[in-house]
Order: sequence, then C-alpha cells, then structure tokens
Amino acid sequence: MEQMRGLDSAAAGKYGVDHHLLMENAGHSVYYVILREMGVRGRRFVVVAGVGNNGGDALVVARKLHSSGGSVRAFVVGDPSGYAGPALQNYEIASKIGIKLSTISGEAQLEELRSSLAWCDAVVDGLFGTGLSRDISGIHRSVIEEINAAGRTVFSVDIPSGIGGNDGRIYGAAVRATYTVTFGLPKLGNILYPGYYYGGKLFVSHISFPPELQDSPDIRTELNEPPELPWRPPWGHKGTFGKLLAVAGARNYYGAPYFSSLSFLKAGGGYSRLAAPRSVIPFIAARASEVVYLPMDETDSGALASSNAARVLELIDQHEIDVVVLGPGISLDQEAQSLTRTLAPKVERPLILDGDGLTAISSDPSVLRSREKPTVLTPHPGEMARLLGTSVGEVESNRVETARRAAKELNSYVVLKGAHSIIAYPDGRAFINMSGNSGMGTAGSGDVLTGTIAAMIGLGLDVGDAVRAGVFIHGLSGDLAAAAKGEDGITAEDVLQWLPAATKAMREDHDGTVRRYMPEVI
Repeated sequence: MEQMRGLDSAAAGKYGVDHHLLMENAGHSVYYVILREMGVRGRRFVVVAGVGNNGGDALVVARKLHSSGGSVRAFVVGDPSGYAGPALQNYEIASKIGIKLSTISGEAQLEELRSSLAWCDAVVDGLFGTGLSRDISGIHRSVIEEINAAGRTVFSVDIPSGIGGNDGRIYGAAVRATYTVTFGLPKLGNILYPGYYYGGKLFVSHISFPPELQDSPDIRTELNEPPELPWRPPWGHKGTFGKLLAVAGARNYYGAPYFSSLSFLKAGGGYSRLAAPRSVIPFIAARASEVVYLPMDETDSGALASSNAARVLELIDQHEIDVVVLGPGISLDQEAQSLTRTLAPKVERPLILDGDGLTAISSDPSVLRSREKPTVLTPHPGEMARLLGTSVGEVESNRVETARRAAKELNSYVVLKGAHSIIAYPDGRAFINMSGNSGMGTAGSGDVLTGTIAAMIGLGLDVGDAVRAGVFIHGLSGDLAAAAKGEDGITAEDVLQWLPAATKAMREDHDGTVRRYMPEVI
C-alpha cells in the first residue's frame, strides 16, 4: 500500500499525472471491462459508492455507463459531504447529468437498494478501497450483505469492498466480486487468499502510471513469473542434468524420502541418490528403482544415526553432488535431529532443508547464517513459526513480511508454503506464486516440491531462479492433475506423476503457460 501511495505521489509530482486524471482513467478502465464482458447499452446497473476516492472512481463508472446507453442507479453510502477533490467533482457531475442518485445513511434506505439490486443486471462495487484497517459494521456491512444476497454480476473497483489491501483478509464482511479491476499494480489483497477468491477474475490497468514507476527497484514484492528453463542439450547424460543427494527417511516414514528423491528425476534432474536408514531402503526401492540407494547406520528406532555425518560429507565429495536435500521424513529422533544440525553448516553445496530437518534447525537457526553456499528452506506455517519463535497466527497474518524476515535473518531462500506460496530472497525481494490448488494440501506434496526445486538447480538455474521455477512447476503439476482428476483426492503421487508434463509445458510454451496465471493487463 505504501508503494502504491508512492506511485500516486510520483505520478503527480514528477510527471504531472494528477489525481483527477488518475481517477478518470481508473473509472474508464472499469467501464471498459464492463463493456467487454457484458456490454452496456440496454443494460441496467447499480453503482454503490463510498465517500472516499474509491467511491469517486465508481461515480466515474456511473457517468460513463450512463453516457453509453446504460440505465444507472447510483447509491452513495454515507454522507456525501465527505467527498473532496476529484471525488467531489465526480459526485457533483453525477448529480447534474441525470443519473438517479440516492444516499444510504441507515437501514431505512436499504429497501430502495434491495429493489434496485433485483432490477439490475450488474453491480459496480466502489464502497471501500484498499486502505481498510478495521472490521466493517453497521449500514456498510448491511449494504455488502445485500449485494452478495442479490446474486448479480459484480465489478469491484480496485479491490472487493471489505478485503484488506495489505493482507487479503476479510474485515467483517466482503463483497464477492465476479470481476475486479485494480490500478497501477496488483495489491497484496488482490493476490493473497481469501481476497484472491473474493475478487473473481482480476484485471490490472496502469491508468497512466509511467513504466519507470511500475518497474521501480523500490517495489520489492512481485508475482512469480519464473525464468525459462535452461537448454537441455540432446547429447546430455545423467551427469549433465545434476546430481542430487537426499538425506531422508526413517522407519515408518517411507513417503518423504521416496517423493523427494524421485521428484528430482521426474522434474528433469539427472542422477538421484538417497541416503536413508538401512532397514527402510527395501521398501522405498520397491517403488522407485530409478534412485540409487546409500544405506546408512540407524538407531534402534530406525532413524538416521548421528554417526553418519562424516560419511554423508564424504559421499557428497566422492560423487560430486550438485545439490543436497536434508530432512524429509527423518523423524524427531534425537540422533537424526542432531545429525541435521551437524550437517547443515558443513555441507558445501546448495542445501534444501525441509520437513523434520526444519524442526531440527529451529532449535538453533544460527547454524544457517554462516553458510557460504545457498540455503533453501521450505516451511509450512507451523515450521515457520518454530524457526522464528513466533505463533502460527502471526505467520498467517502477515505472510509476505514473515517470509521476508526469515530469509533475511536466516540468510536463506525461503518458500512459505500455502495457497499462493511466498518466495523470499535474502536480499529482501519477495515473489507470490500463482500456480497450485487446494487438492495439493496433502501429505507428501511438500516433499515433491523439495525434489522439484533441486531438479531446477540440477538443470543449471541459479538457486534463486531455481526456487521460483520449482515452486511454479510444482503448482502447475498439481493443476494438471486437478484438471484430469478433480481436486478432491489428489495425492502427492499424482503431483509427482504430472511433473514431466508440467516441465514440458514450460519448455514448449513458457510465456503462454505463465501468462495464464497472471492478471490480465488492460
């Protein structure tokens, strides 16, 4: 939000794109989407406007709909004396040009709104903008509930009313939009759940912001548009496409080592080795014969013994390993946890820590800060809370800043998993991933992600790009599985098996595949 306010100020101060012009352009962009999606002439519209600038934008839409042959009834919720500047100017114009304009100040006026919502074909929602910071109550909440109950097509101005612009959460009640047109750049509330769900189809209009402002290095949060995959030489062999060593598994934890080691191969990696407790390897090998197994000493409980540390480091050098995965399914056995804490600072390769490995590190995160080679952490909210010594509630309430803080404090690339996972770099940049679906919220899916990121490193991407590509391809694979089978009942195995198709799509049509996940720019 601060970044968008900066765009507004710079556009006016440096380029002379004043607020009157920005409001006019904002209203026109919403009008354009309405015209394109359903037409205007002969259609009936209800425009609901608050008394701030978002309401001013909505009144521009009302004027344009009216002048283009639409029938318009506009409702201002609150006291119109609150309008100022360009919003006041547009209110005065709307009052003069023949638009039916009513004021809602209490429950008594709701019946007129209710009958108009039954009359109309579509609603323009300009009640609240992106600056919402407290729960909606009273007449404003009643208006939102009436809009939702009407079941009409809804076009929201900038963000659905009731959604927080900084966090995507619902502030008491929120409009369920069919389409949302946001201005300049997407807001976090347009992208993070549940705001993304409430927004319907998202459009972005730059409303005359110069490209220099939109592409400013001061903008530190972006959508994840991953890089193209490196060329795959036809004469390549298994060593060409990267060598993985996964240190994973324990008795009764067979899925995590299986998924993390085999997904590396399924996503395009070349040579996968798995160091696991000796007794569990036969069970995993029965499912993944393509992986090379390195039996490790184990504790009485079937976990990796702490005495394996020297051998693991020796194997990394002996086999010229390119990337190491540490932690999936190692259990909470004290020796396995100790082994992780011993290995993490000593592995002189890119290192991906996941699952129980993150739990081990959370007791002493300082071991990561001195690492010279890149580190990737892939926590879910509970693991992130342990790493930072905070609560899951705190993590979920500010996902982007939490991931950014962890990346900086732990000198690591961080993937905060969840719906629209957050990718944070140690230098402060953050990316929001748009691929994936709820069917992927199942045991083992995170282990597939770990191997997919490792494969991107093996293919030759630098670690930051590999994380972005791996997260996107993992989500794409889940989406392909869902398209074939539905989201209910998808397992990690489904995500694993669709990885080759996801990687193929990225190679054959990178731009088209990524574009399908991005808001449409108008």
